[in-house]
Amino acid sequence: MRWCWPGLCLLLAGPGVWADQPSDPLAWLGRIATAGQRLTYSGTFTYQSGNRSETSRIVHIRDDTGEIERLETLDGSPREVIRSNGEVRCVLPSQKTVIIDQAGGRRPFPSRLADVWMNLSESYRIRRGEVTRVAGLEVQQIILEPKDDLRYGQILWADTQHGLLVKSRMVDERGQTIEQFAFSEVKVGGEVERSQLQSRFGGDAAGWRVINAKGSEIRLEDGQWNLRSALPGFNLTSAVRRPFGGQAGESVQMVYSDGLAAVSLFVEPLSEPPDKVSLGAQHAGAINLFKRVVGNHLVTALGEVPPRTVQRMAEAVEAVRR
Repeated sequence: MRWCWPGLCLLLAGPGVWADQPSDPLAWLGRIATAGQRLTYSGTFTYQSGNRSETSRIVHIRDDTGEIERLETLDGSPREVIRSNGEVRCVLPSQKTVIIDQAGGRRPFPSRLADVWMNLSESYRIRRGEVTRVAGLEVQQIILEPKDDLRYGQILWADTQHGLLVKSRMVDERGQTIEQFAFSEVKVGGEVERSQLQSRFGGDAAGWRVINAKGSEIRLEDGQWNLRSALPGFNLTSAVRRPFGGQAGESVQMVYSDGLAAVSLFVEPLSEPPDKVSLGAQHAGAINLFKRVVGNHLVTALGEVPPRTVQRMAEAVEAVRR
């Protein structure tokens, strides 16, 4: 399994300044979802989770050619993610490797919300918080409290002028921070040189390995795997089939989202005996995983959700009987 780090009347208002800021917190979520995709912006933000901290630089434009974004980590092992409309290129300079994949429905900060954000009130109690400042900008705080124990709480801070998300915090049931993203400086609008959107590591140069991880979309009704029982609020938003390598068959990735939290389910042929596979609960930072064997396939559920959520999702996976 390979994956790379690298997210309507309200939308008709467009990406510019809103003369009257909405009082409805759900309308604020609409602003946030739209701004992250339609605005031109650049800045530096920091990601924190536990003792881990990482700073990244992002440049994003939206013009007649579509949406282009370049994100580069500024500390630790160098990494670069360039997203051009539906294609994502993850550049790993230390390995001289480029991984090409398609964009998913939920994207990283600051485009945190999926296209189905309108349904968030089914799973969260949403309210406005205080107006404060982040990175020199006046921001409106939006608080999302989960209605069950299947997802974490979220606190969002959006620029009051443009709606751009400039800070987000994920919290557990005790209110403790799980992870946080925050701009330290950000510029919205203005001209952006195209050179700022190009890789500075020469990922197309000779000697680099290019891995095409793109898959083929599966019609949701044609999938060979499904959930025996659905989890409240989580809906299947995409399914992709990928070659597993050689004659080993195909792997399938299904994404279930409530509009903010998302769980990816990977179903792939077992490449070794079941007793050699590390099964059960695992975690990596803010991401929880659960693995189990179904027939001759390995099922992996992962996401920034509580451990019980990925376990229930993985244990519900079954082959479709036709």
